[in-house]
Amino acid sequence: MARIRCDFFSEALGMGTSMTVLLPERSPAIGVAGRGVDGDPPVLYLLHGLSDDDTIWTRRTSIERYVAALGLAVVMPQAARSFYSDETHGNRYWTFLSDELPEVCHSFFRLSTRRQDTFVAGLSMGGYGAMKWALRDPGRFAAAASLSGALDVTRRRDHPTAPVDPAVWHTVWDDREVTGTDADTIALLERAGDDLPALYVACGTEDFLYEDNLRFVDTARRRGVPLTVDFSPGAHDWAYWDAKIQDVLAWLPLPRDASR
Repeated sequence: MARIRCDFFSEALGMGTSMTVLLPERSPAIGVAGRGVDGDPPVLYLLHGLSDDDTIWTRRTSIERYVAALGLAVVMPQAARSFYSDETHGNRYWTFLSDELPEVCHSFFRLSTRRQDTFVAGLSMGGYGAMKWALRDPGRFAAAASLSGALDVTRRRDHPTAPVDPAVWHTVWDDREVTGTDADTIALLERAGDDLPALYVACGTEDFLYEDNLRFVDTARRRGVPLTVDFSPGAHDWAYWDAKIQDVLAWLPLPRDASR
């Protein structure tokens, strides 16, 4: 894999920002498989959590090694503590993510633009961002996955044991209503149409966000939305996410042979 730390100017944010990008290579390195593709490679947008940045997946997991044999590009953008939202008192991270980032990536790198080759996943805040993006723009993605996602964010504002930091909430939403809006992934799921990407939800049973994930899954099942669910022992930590991102990669509808 080629690993690129890409610094660029974002018009949506009005400032410089960064992304880490993994691109497939046909030639293997010693001890690591390689796989190129004929044509433009499929792409996974992989989103970070609240306390992290665009480098975290490559520093806390072996994502580069895991995708090397898949012929899959991975784009990991920087989104601060924004919940991938256009912040009330901050910046336009939703606009950056959903509109600008794909255009920038396709202008810089050779990536497939086909829906069947486009995926999104993330952990914690990034799991929320991945599901929000997939549910708001379902025609863009073939599959979306959340690991330990904050999938019931409206419940987090005044949660008795694990609320969203009030300063973060103030910056992102302030006193704006969130329940029932496009920031509410439960509400997005309630009104989702039929042509959704494949959805995957994983959360550890010891995770403080487990009940939020249960509610999201219960809503999907009540609505008849197909969903792959993985609830198993685990906490809100990198040991869990390093294991589960491998399951997500195995689940993605990628071509598994050498030709495309």
